[in-house]
Amino acid sequence: MSMSLRFILLLVFTQLLQLVCAQSTPKIRQLEKERNELHRRIDESETLLQSTGKDVKSQLENLALISGQIAERRRYLSAVQRDVNTIQQEINRLKSEMKILDEELKHKRVSYEKSLKYLHRNSSIQEKLMFIFSADNLSQMYRRLRYVRQYAEFQRLKGEEIKTKLSEIQEKKKVTEETYQAKIALLKHQESEKKKLEAQEADRKKLLASMQKKQLQIRSELDRQRKAANRLNAEIDRLIALEIEAARKRAEEERRRKEAQTKKQSGEEKVKKEKEQMDVYKVDDSDRKLSGTFERNKGKLPVPVTGPYVIVGRYGQYQVEGLRNVRLDNKGIDIKAKSGAMARTIFDGEVTAVFQYNGLANVLVRHGSYISVYCNLESVIVKQGSQLKTRDVLGQINTDADGNTVLHFQLRKEKEKLNPELWIAR
Repeated sequence: MSMSLRFILLLVFTQLLQLVCAQSTPKIRQLEKERNELHRRIDESETLLQSTGKDVKSQLENLALISGQIAERRRYLSAVQRDVNTIQQEINRLKSEMKILDEELKHKRVSYEKSLKYLHRNSSIQEKLMFIFSADNLSQMYRRLRYVRQYAEFQRLKGEEIKTKLSEIQEKKKVTEETYQAKIALLKHQESEKKKLEAQEADRKKLLASMQKKQLQIRSELDRQRKAANRLNAEIDRLIALEIEAARKRAEEERRRKEAQTKKQSGEEKVKKEKEQMDVYKVDDSDRKLSGTFERNKGKLPVPVTGPYVIVGRYGQYQVEGLRNVRLDNKGIDIKAKSGAMARTIFDGEVTAVFQYNGLANVLVRHGSYISVYCNLESVIVKQGSQLKTRDVLGQINTDADGNTVLHFQLRKEKEKLNPELWIAR
């Protein structure tokens, strides 16, 4: 490999290392930013009022809140551990790069020392002049003169390369130390969060102990809640069935319109083909377009409440941990928020229904084939037919006599019930 090619490769390698070095600290900062946002949400959730009553309903609400906070803190600790692992990988990478830099510096120093020794042995002006003028001809004399000049420039570049390499190593050491300190601080924070989690789990255990003797009352309260939820879900199902039928009629009307248009353009054979294609559609073109954009935002949709929140009711059927024979069946999720919190739509759509149940308002918003459901509202500021944008406010969430502000939220794709937690960003 020629000297010029080695020099070019060295410059490229140096630039790459500088780029990696510049990216290292920002990467740690980005992890810290994401982690701080998670921690902020946890801190806010701890400000949510817990019921102080000793009745079964209040205790069940407290149990749900504590369980939700524990789940959030476990998620946070998982994120912290992930960041610890990422930082350790970063430290290992930095150490590996520093080792390469040290080896490069070592080779450069050896090469530089050899050239200095040679230069020392042939450093006098007389020796250089003798070397030049002892040439056999003018052409050789010119080449020797050019060699002497190039060698001097080579020496100067060697010295500059060593200075640059030393600077890179110092910077790499600095970044490594900063990264290591970030890991130490994060490990201390992790221990602190583990203690908080242990305290929350102790509170939950204590609450469960006091509830163990109230199994009959618990089952009675849950049975009451289940019957109320079934009636609400029946009304939601009825309204969604009406909306699906309305969407089917819109699609049928569009099919007929296109069929008539196709008939004029292409004759009976193409009409038949178009009809076969249109029969598979259940929504019109505008609904289909909105459904597509909704699906592409899965996992990115905003939480349907304003301010701090905790999910206190999970989706689906599950056993309440710590209570015997206590099984829940939730068609959506329950989100506890601060008193005065507002419900907001998770995506662009149209209000298809606003209805009352047990003195409280409920709203259905259609997003193409998808329908989001917002229940337990004290008041609403929208009406049927309202066109909404993402995060538009629907109304204020009701706060009950025990100080609980809980939004019941469902998500459907036509009649299919979906797990909202898979769709919203958290």
